[in-house]
Amino acid sequence: MIFEDLKLSHALLKAVKDQKYTTPTSIQEKAIPLILQGNDVLGTAQTGTGKTAAFALPILHHLEKEKSNNNGKTKIRALVVTPTRELAIQIAENFTDYAKYNNIKNTVIFGGVKQMKQVKRLQAGVDVLVATPGRLLDLIGQGYISLKDVGYFVLDEADRMLDMGFIHDIKKLLEKLPKERQSLFFSATMPNSILNLSNTILRNPKKVAVHQVSTTAETIQQCIYYTNKSDKKDLLFHILKDKNITQILVFSRTKHGADRIVRNLKKKNIESAAIHGDKSQPQRQKALQSFKNSEVRVLVATDIAARGIDIDKLSYVLNYDIPNEPETYVHRIGRCGRAGEEGISISICEPEENVYAKDIEKLIKQKITEVKGHPFPQTEKPMNAKEKKASEKEKNRKKQEFFANRKKKKNSNNRRW
Repeated sequence: MIFEDLKLSHALLKAVKDQKYTTPTSIQEKAIPLILQGNDVLGTAQTGTGKTAAFALPILHHLEKEKSNNNGKTKIRALVVTPTRELAIQIAENFTDYAKYNNIKNTVIFGGVKQMKQVKRLQAGVDVLVATPGRLLDLIGQGYISLKDVGYFVLDEADRMLDMGFIHDIKKLLEKLPKERQSLFFSATMPNSILNLSNTILRNPKKVAVHQVSTTAETIQQCIYYTNKSDKKDLLFHILKDKNITQILVFSRTKHGADRIVRNLKKKNIESAAIHGDKSQPQRQKALQSFKNSEVRVLVATDIAARGIDIDKLSYVLNYDIPNEPETYVHRIGRCGRAGEEGISISICEPEENVYAKDIEKLIKQKITEVKGHPFPQTEKPMNAKEKKASEKEKNRKKQEFFANRKKKKNSNNRRW
């Protein structure tokens, strides 16, 4: 099948060609005809499958026809709700790309920044609104947004939405939407909680499924370096000596860890930036844009970016810390090898993470290729439960000692004055 077979408008096919899309991905091939027919759709699809185009293109097709029939009046006809700011921005960018040759306008709203720029764009008139739940409800409450004309509603990354505690916001939002609408519901996983939520949103939905969360894209080569905790930093430098790695997304378990990796890389004159929850929205957008523009070679992220960051033709992802939930690994490496492109996933594994690596291999039902013969092989032994407890106890003792000494020093300085 080619995109012309999907019976999309000429303007959309022209925009798709500009994006160098040739054949539809599996989710696009299955979902687009159903959405064009006006069906509600329940989609199971992990990141990297071309899901955004699967709902954006048919929605834009519908809106194009409506615009030509109602003298082009601009009102919010399509609403896309998604859990994170990064994903919302990315989806809005995709809508802009796909609507390049028609007059369908979109904007994106999210929290963490001042609202007035967003309000001005809304007041100028938009056909498609992409939003995170909190800011959306806030602006509805202030009277800046009306959903009375929404005919197309998309809830994307539904499982992530529930994980982040947005269930009450979604329920409030559903009360404000027109009953007569076409609804599209996408989630990477389908536990009972998600199915129950879908039942409140969808009417007689058609189901489409592409890849279970336990699968990784076939286009991604996966390899793992077993090393020691103390050698991780030097092993990362060793890996980055490869000049073929012009850009790489590195995942850290913690925000402090991400900042530490960036500091270490900058000492080696490797251009890098961090993106995580403690960064302001402008900082996060600047870091992401610098990475997309190839001004930064290494983008270090926490799992806030495991879904929602879409970087065209990203070839490399590196797990600096192995995640303790194997599903997170699948989402992380899904940042590369997207929409049929080839990608390489690299993992650095310290002794305490060996068990996590085994869990990942069980989930994806394949052995991750071990890189042998590197300069920093694993020699440490994982601690047993007793040793772990003793280590934690010692860490806490040192922490308490540190704060006690700091307090003592402060009191001493106060007495001196």
